Amino acid sequence: MRPKISACVIVYNEDRKIRRCLESLTWCDEVVVVDSFSTDRTPEICREFTAKFFQYDWLGYVGQRNLVRSHASHDWILYLDSDEEVSSGLRDEIIAEFKRGPDGYVGYEFPRIVYFLGRWILHGEWYPDVKLRLFHKSHGRTEGIEPHDRVVVNGPVKRLRNPVWHYTYDDIRDQTETANRFSTITAQQKFVAEAPFRWFDFLFRPMFRFLRCYFLRGGFLDGTHGFVIATTQAYGAFLKYAKLWELHLRQKKQFHDLPDKNSGPGAT
Repeated sequence: MRPKISACVIVYNEDRKIRRCLESLTWCDEVVVVDSFSTDRTPEICREFTAKFFQYDWLGYVGQRNLVRSHASHDWILYLDSDEEVSSGLRDEIIAEFKRGPDGYVGYEFPRIVYFLGRWILHGEWYPDVKLRLFHKSHGRTEGIEPHDRVVVNGPVKRLRNPVWHYTYDDIRDQTETANRFSTITAQQKFVAEAPFRWFDFLFRPMFRFLRCYFLRGGFLDGTHGFVIATTQAYGAFLKYAKLWELHLRQKKQFHDLPDKNSGPGAT
């Protein structure tokens, strides 16, 4: 018998995508879903696929990942986002691998391919976007700095060939709204960690992000799609450092606005 796998999904208000995600996991030995109190039909759809459906307040991407794996019954964990789908090729590859036995591996990584505005993106920063998502839970956990979580394992990892399919953004508005939201989280994380605002980052990192995405990693090969992606990636970098500057500006203003104890009523 092959080792059993618990598929773990975190979700919030994804009733248009969650069914596709869960249907791609029916071959797993159990499916565990943690929802952050969705207000659409997400809970109803999830309960069609699993009895292990739980609702908790949002703890952040890292906290929520570790929370959902705590409800898993089996030793092997497969993480999937609610807007992702395990391809049939990856499913068959994992099953064949586990029938042979993990052979000392404690984790598996595989590429992720994005479907964006009617086509698969095959170049730039979005591909192959390798993710470690299948691991033995006694050897790994989720770490990272919000909003970017990653699985860290203690032991050898094998790369599989077939991809996870990622239906990430509905349109450009959705993409830019996500960039805005993520840049706020990242800037706040940097500010809390006392990262300084540097003009070099503000001026040159957005430019470098575009050049890396569009030219160095071949984003231009995806045509107009590649240009849009590279530009919005640069825009996200610009927003991150602009918001970090804003946070430092507000901090300085609050300091200068502190009342002078030697002035005002009762001062001598």
